[in-house]
Amino acid sequence: MPRILVADPIAADGVDLLQSRPEIQVDVKTGMKPPELLAVVGVYEGLVVRSETKVTSEVIKHGSKLRVIARAGIGVDNIDLEAATGAGIAVVNAPTGNTVAAAEHTIALMLALSRNIADANQSMKEGLWKRSAFMGIEVRNKTLGIAGLGRVGTEVARRAQSFGMRLVGYDPFVAPEYARRLGVELLTLEEMLAQSDFITLHTPLNEGTRQMIGAPQLAIIKEGARIINVARGELIDEAALLEALDSGRLAGVALDVFAQEPPVDSPLPMHPKVLVTPHLGASTQEAQREVAIEAAEQVLAVLSGQPARNTVNAPFLPPEVHEVVAPYIQVGTVLGKLLTYLADGQPVGLTIKHEGEIARHETPILKAAVLAGLLGPVSSQHVNLINAPLLAQQRGLNVTEQRNEATPEYASILTATLETTDGSITLSGTSMRDEPHIVKVNDYWLDITPSTPYMLFVDNEDQPGSIGAVGTLAGRHNINISFMEVGRANLRGRAMMVLGLDDPVPPEVLEEIRALPQIHTARLVTL
Repeated sequence: MPRILVADPIAADGVDLLQSRPEIQVDVKTGMKPPELLAVVGVYEGLVVRSETKVTSEVIKHGSKLRVIARAGIGVDNIDLEAATGAGIAVVNAPTGNTVAAAEHTIALMLALSRNIADANQSMKEGLWKRSAFMGIEVRNKTLGIAGLGRVGTEVARRAQSFGMRLVGYDPFVAPEYARRLGVELLTLEEMLAQSDFITLHTPLNEGTRQMIGAPQLAIIKEGARIINVARGELIDEAALLEALDSGRLAGVALDVFAQEPPVDSPLPMHPKVLVTPHLGASTQEAQREVAIEAAEQVLAVLSGQPARNTVNAPFLPPEVHEVVAPYIQVGTVLGKLLTYLADGQPVGLTIKHEGEIARHETPILKAAVLAGLLGPVSSQHVNLINAPLLAQQRGLNVTEQRNEATPEYASILTATLETTDGSITLSGTSMRDEPHIVKVNDYWLDITPSTPYMLFVDNEDQPGSIGAVGTLAGRHNINISFMEVGRANLRGRAMMVLGLDDPVPPEVLEEIRALPQIHTARLVTL
């Protein structure tokens, strides 16, 4: 009889669903300390947690019978995905159950902020009647800027339309047609901040979005604007936010999340212009019921030998194609990630071309790998080989695949072309010695092994001094160059210079490189 351990409190509906299968034994043991969990986890095939229980590599090692770990919620930060994947354990989550709850909380904070509801309520409880002290504003005819048009951002947009608001948005990986259907005008982040009366954040937390609202962004924000954050506290530089509040640039801020929770050492909760709630975005009875049921359904699916729709770690490759196709999964992921950093404009379509030996096999996993690399840096949820195609479809990205069993250059080559509103970019890659190699960037043939933390792609004139000028600037700013590769279309024409770097390039140094007379463009990629 398979056994499932529910290690954190979840809604009774989820437990009831698990217990509805008479062939499965369900044990609810919450509040266990790590040693207690290690002592019992070895007898279970399924484990259900929320955020309290940490499913470490040690837990996974002791859970020798585990086939599925479910997170009743969207985040899987408390689960060691690498260890679970290595052990062949499916990790599933419940990303949709709390979407409406988070969107409604965003709207509630926006309205409360605009009408001074919290302060007025406190004043009344103190026995005061101060109508003139709490003059508010209407949201009608105001501009709402939505950073991130994923699930929650989309639901916020739909609700805000009913208030007669003008909607603008920033999301580098949403197709323009999708935004138009939502009634959202896509802008750059800077344009959105400068035009918005209210700004709400719904982007994922990664190195590209950490402190995406800092001092430079707050300096261009519309004076008297209001910010709402129900996503991640780390999206905002809290020190810079405090300065903007004290200076009077911001009329108000509503925060449900903080960089450190609880925010015991932060002055923000006590600031008179700040409305705060203790991470309540998903705290509704309906949301907790939905995520519990969603998690339970997927546990039962996996234990029944069926695929789960929200698996967040890599799928298994059939043995007959593993030897040929497996090395190209990493190639596809690298191609997709590079496209994210190198492309300009909003994505419209993606073409993936399989050539050589890999074209003789059904390779949806390679399509998923390219999409996972492409969407991973910009998605609010964990992107993997299972859910990447669905996320691309939801974002309105048209994906086309082509096959050609013959290729004169390599045994196999994978090519990805991203069409955007500003043009297109094409990257090709192959696998050699079990390592991904980027062998073509647009029309430039070269050979790059993405083995460094950073890579600098420089489009330049092929003339004496071009390479030296960039190298000199790097040396002057103590940026170590690991490798350099150059591809050119013709003699003394345009060329592509790619530098592997051990150190990041500060924005001001990148501008120095771009200002060199022989340089057309320079892009830094963080791997």
